[in-house]
Amino acid sequence: MSEPEVLIERRGHAGSITLNRPKALNALNLAMVRAIARALDSWERDDAVMRIVISGAGGRAFCAGGDIRLLYEQGKAGDNESQLTFWREEYQLNRRIKSYPKPYVALIDGLVMGGGVGLSLHGSHVVASERYSFAMPEVGIGFFPDVGAAWRLARLRQNMGRYLVLTGVRADAGDALAFGLAHSFVASPDFAALQTALESAEPIEAVVNRFAAEPPASKLAADAPLIESCFADADAAICLTALKSAGDAGSQAASAIHAGMIAKSPTSQAIAARQIALYGGVSFEEALCIDYRIVSRICRGIDFYEGVRAVIIDKDNRPDWRPSTLQAVSKDAIDAYFVPLGTSELEFGKAA
Repeated sequence: MSEPEVLIERRGHAGSITLNRPKALNALNLAMVRAIARALDSWERDDAVMRIVISGAGGRAFCAGGDIRLLYEQGKAGDNESQLTFWREEYQLNRRIKSYPKPYVALIDGLVMGGGVGLSLHGSHVVASERYSFAMPEVGIGFFPDVGAAWRLARLRQNMGRYLVLTGVRADAGDALAFGLAHSFVASPDFAALQTALESAEPIEAVVNRFAAEPPASKLAADAPLIESCFADADAAICLTALKSAGDAGSQAASAIHAGMIAKSPTSQAIAARQIALYGGVSFEEALCIDYRIVSRICRGIDFYEGVRAVIIDKDNRPDWRPSTLQAVSKDAIDAYFVPLGTSELEFGKAA
């Protein structure tokens, strides 16, 4: 028999969750979402469980996001309801993690993207190793930064959140510690011992501090002034123009960022820019509700399927975005993604 896709067990005083699809980089599916939600419900009522510890199996990834191929196939078959069931329950789980009454420790030893960010970033403690690699690359597949990630990224200093969602670039452990995506750095070889130590009743901060090391220097810090300047505007098109001007003035970094941006979905970038501008002034729960409004429309659009086809299915990396430029994306078209859904709005259960 095959192993479960998520391993759930109580270890000492810790409720242990291990994402267990290593060949798929621990990509998240509905069954895994439901298993984690059930475990959190059970452990909230269990006085012997003092904390939650979540990690990923396989040594390559914590979680590379949702099962995009499956969501693509469901959408192409016209099964939007199955898609929305996954996203609805995933977002409800994100809110559950954010509001969980017990400490929630995410151990990130590898890749963390998309849905994996939703499983980790909203917890009380995020520990990164030197193999940590963060990204919200959704604009590259015609999607958008969901799972409440834009709410957190909107609060990063020096416009780093807007930069990360509009470009989809990766951040390493040094960046994570420098800009607030992680709380602590522990070397990868020490992760197993750290996880064992977290099963005790010892305070989490004391345990983590015992294993903590000096994080590597942030690679993004050198470009932080450029990023802060070029990504100062809430309009993605204006950010792109600022990069072009900086590149023309001699900044190789600006030219490289500009080249990366123009390869992404203009519609997705416009949506992401609107999220960053809006989410700084709303609650986390409100942001998730807006995420659900957006995903309810984007799953019936064009760019998501074209992006997944180009990047994941055919791998030709030649998506035909519609429209093809940020300048051609209308304000009314983006407004439509944010309109309330009436009776179909995202709702949260009492347990959260």
